[in-house]
Amino acid sequence: MPYWCADCRSYFSVKTGTTLHSSKIPMRKWALAMYLMTTSLKGVSSMKLHRDLGITQKAAWHMAQRIRKAREEKSIPFIGPVEIDETYIGGKEGNKHADKKLNAGRGVAGKVAIVGTKDRATNSVKTQAVDSTSKTTLHAFINSSVKRGSKVYTDDARAYIGLTGFKREAVKHGIGEQENPQEKAEINGLHLVKLGI
Repeated sequence: MPYWCADCRSYFSVKTGTTLHSSKIPMRKWALAMYLMTTSLKGVSSMKLHRDLGITQKAAWHMAQRIRKAREEKSIPFIGPVEIDETYIGGKEGNKHADKKLNAGRGVAGKVAIVGTKDRATNSVKTQAVDSTSKTTLHAFINSSVKRGSKVYTDDARAYIGLTGFKREAVKHGIGEQENPQEKAEINGLHLVKLGI
């Protein structure tokens, strides 16, 4: 039942400003729809919601869209300590079928660059496909994924040089170092290949 607010001179209810705003569908059906959509292993179609809830397919589709929108994760920057690393994903040219070979050369030719961060406190991981592993690209990704002032661990790649606003410690892979025990610096917790990207 809507209530009148004398200060803002408008009606409001518990649904105001939520996913259920202005919906004439009963709250019980919304609760059932949310339950069905969060417990289903393969997702729920609007046709299934329409049959299960006894509403029109159009209303079920509308509900499903609103519930999916409400479930979208908000991107919160990691506060650290954070491990940062990059890799290239793509098969070896020698293992590809003849019509799939790019014949573009060796190394990273034909592969996709992936950069990732891992928050050691929460074990949360963020990854993103990027155009290149240049300084500009990596710094932009770090600035959007990690809170300023956080401690970050990287390798000794030149692209990380000049990273400002963070407490950076590096592992020197160039001399065979996998971790720096004096500084507790390591990026072994972030193995992008193991994520199945």
